[in-house]
Amino acid sequence: MPLPPSTGRPWRLRRACCTRYAREGARRIPPETTPFGCRLGREPEHSTREQACLSNNQHTETPQPTVVWQAPLDLDLGAVRAFVAVTEDRYFSEAATRLAISQQAISKRVAKLEADLGVRLFFRTRAGAELTEDGRAFLHHARALVSLADQAVDLLRSRRRALRVDVLDTRLRTVDLLQAFHRTVEDVDIEILTSNGLRSAHGALTRGSVDAFFCRVRGTLDEELRHVPAYLEPVHLLVSRDHPLADRQHVEMERLSGSTVWMPGNALGSEWADFYDFLGAAFDIRINTSGPDFGWEYFMERIASGEHIAFGGEGLRLPWHPRTVQIPLVDPTPVYPCSLLCHRQNHHPVLALLTRFIESSFRPFDPARQWLPASDRAAFAADAN
Repeated sequence: MPLPPSTGRPWRLRRACCTRYAREGARRIPPETTPFGCRLGREPEHSTREQACLSNNQHTETPQPTVVWQAPLDLDLGAVRAFVAVTEDRYFSEAATRLAISQQAISKRVAKLEADLGVRLFFRTRAGAELTEDGRAFLHHARALVSLADQAVDLLRSRRRALRVDVLDTRLRTVDLLQAFHRTVEDVDIEILTSNGLRSAHGALTRGSVDAFFCRVRGTLDEELRHVPAYLEPVHLLVSRDHPLADRQHVEMERLSGSTVWMPGNALGSEWADFYDFLGAAFDIRINTSGPDFGWEYFMERIASGEHIAFGGEGLRLPWHPRTVQIPLVDPTPVYPCSLLCHRQNHHPVLALLTRFIESSFRPFDPARQWLPASDRAAFAADAN
């Protein structure tokens, strides 16, 4: 039987052949050939029965390894967050307080995570919860999961929420700086917060409760935090109108040698108390931090009475008192260093604008006229950035 002319569609021809074979049965068609040359009967590798038995192993000399597929495990993000909190706080009770849930709830979350992973993550000691070997291996990835989730949420929230800025105290020059920035941009909301300074900065920035932090930086920062020098604020002398220096236009630092300056707000361990300790040591000035500290009004009344002299920043908005005088210090001028701190993974769009504004308005340290603690000079030098 002659072959029909080629139609250019060999797959369809072959399919028709196989369809006919299945319909009419193998017994009615000779095993040698089919009308279109398909040798179904003679070559068993093309038969339906044999084809069902084929596998990849029959086409290679070396058997292929068996692949066992496992369904992906969907981790509970709340449980992962609980694990990270317990790791950082060491106690389930403190981690529960941080997450604003009960201790029983956080224990259940950790237990569920251990059950899902099939490993034990903690063991209890008198010093709190300690990580097992599996817990230590999982910690880095757990922190990455929580951080990524927080970033995703913040990315959406940042499109509509205010920029949260910690200024330490609303009477400081930082507020004036933020007001100047706010005038340069449109449709920007800024939320002002206050805290206890650098001691709160790392935790607040890491948790995302604050977007930017203004404070004096000391020591070594974590790599995840960015440090941008903001300004150097001249320090002034505060005295009563009856003080011998009250009529002077400025006061040389050497005139204060041997004096006692009262600063009850210098909290032990704070970065500003550390600054004035350096200042006192450099110019033979005793810093008296004794209280009571009843607020700025009380502070100014004590200065006006002539009982004490004090230091204050040039831009510090003090309550007005008719019997107090604020005098610049010179030769050299002590300057208080203030920096902007932010988290490198914070992508709030207004934060980038604020950072550029700070960088454009910054004036570097002038060693010929100004004084800074040695530890602050490198960050505020002209060639620092």
